Amino acid sequence: CAWTGLLSNYQCMLTHCVSGHSIKFMFEIEPCLYSWCADVTLAMTVTSSGPQTLQVAQGEQATLNCIYSPDPEDMGELDIEWVLVCPDTTRKDQVIISYSGSHKYFHGDPSFMNAVDFLASDPVQGDASLVIGSVTVTHAGTYQCKVKKAPGVDMQKLSLVVMERPSVPKCWVEGNEAVGKPVSLHCKSDEGSAPLQYVWKRESGGPLPPSVNPNSFLGELLIYNYSMDWAGTYSCEVANAVGKQYCRVNLQVIKSPNRAGVIAGTVSGCLLLIIIILIVIWLIVFRWERKQYDVFAMSFREDAPAPNNRSTSRGPSSGVAYSQMSQTHKKQSPSSSTSYITQSYIKSDSKYGHIV
Repeated sequence: CAWTGLLSNYQCMLTHCVSGHSIKFMFEIEPCLYSWCADVTLAMTVTSSGPQTLQVAQGEQATLNCIYSPDPEDMGELDIEWVLVCPDTTRKDQVIISYSGSHKYFHGDPSFMNAVDFLASDPVQGDASLVIGSVTVTHAGTYQCKVKKAPGVDMQKLSLVVMERPSVPKCWVEGNEAVGKPVSLHCKSDEGSAPLQYVWKRESGGPLPPSVNPNSFLGELLIYNYSMDWAGTYSCEVANAVGKQYCRVNLQVIKSPNRAGVIAGTVSGCLLLIIIILIVIWLIVFRWERKQYDVFAMSFREDAPAPNNRSTSRGPSSGVAYSQMSQTHKKQSPSSSTSYITQSYIKSDSKYGHIV
């Protein structure tokens, strides 16, 4: 049966083959011919003024819109129900809050329900929106708003995505900021829900050249041939759907040193170092030779023979000489004990003729 009309009447055409000939039958049915047609009419309508998927930063307030419009024929008792849809279709959905018989009812875990309530003080006025005071990761999910007022009934589903704002990023420079060398600017945020987008901007010195292609996912800005034109202050913006943060970095220019001067300085430094090493070695050798010379001279003096016949030149008799010295010492010494010590220790050597 092929239905060919859906406006006022329904038409059905049947085709049957008999002895190679095609026979067509057509009949028409008027809709709502019986009283049961009125029972399936859905007069209640539920709409949402906001997006179907709501992205909210963690800790902020989330409002899930649910605006309903009953039909004048809907004369039954108003019944509102908010349900957190379970991702597992084999498990039951969790009823969060409901309104029936002019009373509000809270369901579920108290820790989950502390911040949940109807937005309007009186949901009877056509606003059944749900508000969550301070959202956390546990509040993320798909919510269903169901409004029933017999004989009308309708429902609406909304998705709540809880995201974390990006943290303040860190900006740094990699590479030598010398002319002609490659330099890369980096920007990284340690916290924040993906996806994170990085955008580099030049605050001073003009806009970025068209040839530069920053990596918006890694936060990298690569400069292959660094020059004076790149100097200035750069800012990095990291953002996601619920927030953004910034950091700045100052890019300077360091002129490349003269290679000839560097080579000359290196050679001069090496030569100076060699000269200093040679001087130190010469001083060490000189001191060692000087020490060896002093040791040899001292041993030579100790081995030399003493002079002979010195007694004949000093006087005819050694006893007379010591006698005179003893008498002289007696005159100068104030005590007799000192004189005795002097006389006892002063002796003459008859062999060499001198005092020992």
